[in-house]
Amino acid sequence: MTQSLFPEPEDSWPNPDAPLAERLRPRSLDEIVGQQHLIGKGKVLRMMAEQDRLTSIILWGPPGTGKTTLARILARQTRSPFVSYSAVLSGIKEIKTVMAEAETLFRASRGRTVVFVDEIHRFNKAQQDAFLPYVESGVIALIGATTENPSFEVIGPLLSRCKVYVLNPLGTEEIVQILKRALSDTERGLGAISISVPDEVLQQLALYSNGDARVALNILELAISLTQRRASSLPPNLTTADLESALQRKILQYDKTGEEHYNLISALHKSMRNSDPDAAIYWLGRMLEAGEDPVYIARRMVRFASEDVGLADVRALNVALNAVDAVRLVGLPECKLALCQAAVYLSVAPKSNALYTAYGAVVSDVQNTFNEPPPLHIRNAPTNLMKDLGYGRDYQYAHNLKEKVANMECLPESLHGRQYYRPSDQGMERRIREILDEIKQRKKRSSQD
Repeated sequence: MTQSLFPEPEDSWPNPDAPLAERLRPRSLDEIVGQQHLIGKGKVLRMMAEQDRLTSIILWGPPGTGKTTLARILARQTRSPFVSYSAVLSGIKEIKTVMAEAETLFRASRGRTVVFVDEIHRFNKAQQDAFLPYVESGVIALIGATTENPSFEVIGPLLSRCKVYVLNPLGTEEIVQILKRALSDTERGLGAISISVPDEVLQQLALYSNGDARVALNILELAISLTQRRASSLPPNLTTADLESALQRKILQYDKTGEEHYNLISALHKSMRNSDPDAAIYWLGRMLEAGEDPVYIARRMVRFASEDVGLADVRALNVALNAVDAVRLVGLPECKLALCQAAVYLSVAPKSNALYTAYGAVVSDVQNTFNEPPPLHIRNAPTNLMKDLGYGRDYQYAHNLKEKVANMECLPESLHGRQYYRPSDQGMERRIREILDEIKQRKKRSSQD
């Protein structure tokens, strides 16, 4: 489905009967909350709009971060014809028809047409190919919006002709700012309604929306509508219970930047360390259902895999990294089970903090002892002068030795014999300890040869 239009007068866009999120859609770059790395003073997209030099771009970001709004504003500020596609409803025949119309406009010196494709990742290869010659010739400036990684979802030839810009999830305070604007705007918002909304309720709603302004505004509108119906003659007061009534679910008490955030991630970490998968997935669920960023949890699991499992299970780090990939690929809510899988695996994996302890000891020596240069015999000698100074002298090439290991000290002189890594007897580290013992014996035999 498409909508062809030239920029309209601001008072006719959007429809006053539209949902709050649509009515409150910003009409200029200055009204947009967030994304200042792209639209702030002197930033790339603002410069494109101000200089009327819009090029083909892909806007990649989570839902409700302003991709459609930004596309419309760019088209309006460049005074370009604007065509909007929905990848769910548009077919190849419709695309070709509109591309022909855009080419006619271009040849009539009426400028490029800005073509906005929402959910461009849903277009198949043939549909995306239909845009390619018109992007390449400059007939259209393509703006694609996607919640998926364009590297995987947009065909290479089209992607190579577009610049990708990443939109960030809106922060809690940014969502609160948008909600307050909605409550004070008498023209397009809810400013004409007599209702009290405490800051703590706005904060809870902002947390629940998880960076999606559209979700936050639609919930606010519904909650206020329900509150008005039950209110007496006095101005009603919006409460958490009203939000829960609108959502038909409980709003969990959780502050992603406060003490509870750190308490719960600590509980998850220590439950996995104690090999308790039931407790681990409980605390994981507490965080996810309260709106915690799944990427943050996945990052902590990567840390745990090295800090608390280490080489006791060499697969643990891969499991954690796979969870990170899953979170970024499928997002919420589908990624919840991938995180759950990782939490259970890390919980039941054999544990060792030998790597954590080893690196801590290294840091202590680096900070508290003289940082000697590497021994001469393990330095490279690319010049004659360096060879004359002894660089690389007496170096023993392990591959040429019978035991494949030299009895050669590689630490600075003051740290000779220092052992940082002490493998445990857990999992794979038991075998690593045996290998290290064997290497010691081979070094002794090598020195005797």
